[in-house]
Amino acid sequence: MQTGVTASKVSKEETKTVLVTGASGGIGRAIALRLGQEGYSVAVHYSRNSEAANSVREEIESAGSTARLLRFDVSDRSEVAGVLEADIKTHGAYYGVVCNAGITRDTAFPMMTGSDWDDVLRTNLDGFYNVLSPLIMPMIRRKKSGRIVAITSVSGIGGNRGQANYSASKAGIVGAAKSLAIELAKRKITVNCVAPGLIETDLLAGLPQEQILKMIPMQRIGRPEEVAGVVSFLCSDDSAYITRQVIPVDGGIT
Repeated sequence: MQTGVTASKVSKEETKTVLVTGASGGIGRAIALRLGQEGYSVAVHYSRNSEAANSVREEIESAGSTARLLRFDVSDRSEVAGVLEADIKTHGAYYGVVCNAGITRDTAFPMMTGSDWDDVLRTNLDGFYNVLSPLIMPMIRRKKSGRIVAITSVSGIGGNRGQANYSASKAGIVGAAKSLAIELAKRKITVNCVAPGLIETDLLAGLPQEQILKMIPMQRIGRPEEVAGVVSFLCSDDSAYITRQVIPVDGGIT
C-alpha cells in the first residue's frame, strides 16, 4: 500500500513493543497488523472479541513478529491498571502506545440520554487516561525515545450532527494529547493524534453511500490501512521531531 511515507522496519536487535488498544477489528486491527509487519512486537488489546483478537495475533506472528493478547475494559480504571502493570512487570515497558479503543452512541442531542453521554466519555476520554496513566512513568524510566498516538476523529475537530458526545470525547483527547506532548517532549517521547474521517469500518454499515461521498472532496471512503500507514510513520524514527500534532486522514473533509 502507498501512504506517502514509509517507516523503516525495526531490526530484530532493537525490537520495540507497541500496545494497540481496540485491536480486534476495524482501524485497530489494521494498525496492529501494520506495526507487526514493520517489525514491532505488538500487545493486542481487546475487550470482548477474543476470536478476532487471536486472529490478529496469529497474522502478526505469521509475518515474523511477536504478539500477545491483553484483555480489559478501557473504561474500568482499576482493571486497566492491573492488567498493564502485570504485563510491564513481565515484559518490560512499552516503546509505544496507540490509543484506539472507542465507542459511539449517536443520536440527536435532545434525545441523548445520560448513559449515552457517560458511556462514550468514560470509554473514549477516560479510557485515554486509564490506559496511559500506568504506562507513562515506565516509558520515562526507559530513558529512550517513545511514541504515543491517539486516534481521535474529524468529529472532534469540527463536530458532527448527532455526535455531541463522541465529538466531545475526541476533542478532549486532542487537548489532553497536546498537553501531554509538552510534558514528555524533553523525554524524547512524542505524542500525536490521527484524526480519521469516513473510513471503511462497521460504523459506516447501512449508511447511504451517495450522501457520504458528497461530504468527501476525494469522492471515496478511506481504508483502515491508510490510517495505519500514518500511525506507523508516527511510531517510526522518521517522526522523531514531530509531536503535538493532529493529522487528519479524511480525504479533504477538514
